[in-house]
Amino acid sequence: MPLFSPVTKAEIIICRDVEALSRRAAEQFISLARAAMAAHGNFTVALSGGSTPKALYSLLATEEFSAQLDWRRIHLFFGDERCVAPDHAESNYRMVHESLLAKIAIPGANVHRLRGEDPPPLAAQAYEAELRRHFGAAALPRFDLALLGLGEDGHTASLFPGSLALNEVAGWVAAAYVEKLSAHRLTLTFPLFNNVAQVSFLVAGASKAGVLAAILQDSTADYPAARIKPNAGGLTWFVDHAAAEQLASPALN
Repeated sequence: MPLFSPVTKAEIIICRDVEALSRRAAEQFISLARAAMAAHGNFTVALSGGSTPKALYSLLATEEFSAQLDWRRIHLFFGDERCVAPDHAESNYRMVHESLLAKIAIPGANVHRLRGEDPPPLAAQAYEAELRRHFGAAALPRFDLALLGLGEDGHTASLFPGSLALNEVAGWVAAAYVEKLSAHRLTLTFPLFNNVAQVSFLVAGASKAGVLAAILQDSTADYPAARIKPNAGGLTWFVDHAAAEQLASPALN
């Protein structure tokens, strides 16, 4: 049975390994896609970078899962991006393209990438304009699903400890310099993530165990990822057994 966090009231699904985690997340992806399409015609997703989400994208690209999805009615956005060209080795877009986009029949117009090659402030402004075009007059965009990862320092998307992006309450997209990386990053902001219908974290590896336990079990934990609390939506943590080793009463799925 899934666990529930006493701090966030989040659903916590503990899986044996990354393969099992990816399968559970893929099943949720398909279920949410079908429900969203039935409700309002399409399915909007904010994607994450990272190795654990990559495993999910590779699985979604297989015939088993891809055939269950009408990609013509799915719109893929990005939760964050490195300030590099789309063919750069560190580009989130490149990773998603190689693991998923190049293997599925999705219209190019349905893929909304952050332009990491442009000057960061201009790229952030352009992406906010792109969101406004897609979501219309909504006070805030409401994605059907946002996929997120977790860093060992508690960051998620490109919301890093100490970053000015943590303080953004009006803008939808932030361009901020990350001191520890000596680099600029582009990221969606807390107001957007906390307006998502379903946020799903994908977390794997023993190196994440300490920060994961702190976020889920300590109400005083001061990490960016701990501030992801959808106002009127679901919150699920898909974690592998190694990442869950410091959680109280872990139950394997």
